[in-house]
Amino acid sequence: MSRVLVVEDEQHLAHGLRFNLEAEGYQVEIVETGEEALALVPLSPSFDVVILDVMLPGKDGFSVISEMRQAGVFIPTLMLTARDHPQDVLRGFEAGADDYLTKPFELAILIARIRGLLRRRDWLQTFSGSQTPAKPKDVFTFGSEGEKAVDFDALELNVRGQIFRLTLMEANLLRYLIEHEGKPVSRKSMLQEVWGVQENTDTRPIDNFIVRLRRYMEDDPTNPRHLQTVRGIGYRFLTAPPKI
Repeated sequence: MSRVLVVEDEQHLAHGLRFNLEAEGYQVEIVETGEEALALVPLSPSFDVVILDVMLPGKDGFSVISEMRQAGVFIPTLMLTARDHPQDVLRGFEAGADDYLTKPFELAILIARIRGLLRRRDWLQTFSGSQTPAKPKDVFTFGSEGEKAVDFDALELNVRGQIFRLTLMEANLLRYLIEHEGKPVSRKSMLQEVWGVQENTDTRPIDNFIVRLRRYMEDDPTNPRHLQTVRGIGYRFLTAPPKI
């Protein structure tokens, strides 16, 4: 039975989630503050999914997910955000959230998102264990001599033997750029296709993601060769840029 931690201070919503999730076969625990969640999660690593509201008393959801990730806690996390705050979506992904859902939401959509996060957790456990993978590993190799690789199943970037753990959204953004290899990709298209944000939203979070990815994968992040800036448009990925 999968265990779900609900971090929500609106009691009617929290208890409604518990009732419906338990009816679906999940075991549910509720806390009302970010501080309670941060105290509980390291002691209960058996949680399979966290449902985390943005607006909480004390530490907000952004602080909670950021501190979880910094502490090495990578439990799949779905953030709940206000419908009229598209910036919440981007801030949540920047902090390390795996998915988001806007309020009000349909229960069937929430259940589908939880199942999706659980499937990804199961894939990661399969590929990190000794079992034979059920499908070929999703690995992309790049660099002039193939010395760098991103493992999309394990959410890891290997640069000359050094492993960097990626968030789901960092991996999704990198995949999107790789799929458009050699072509300029606009910030707007990244917002729409990777994050599903359609509103006229500040694109600076995209730049922050690129800065982090460059820090992982570039030999000289101040002079990037794989993740190149296309002035006035966005970015371009090159698998094996020509040697200077």
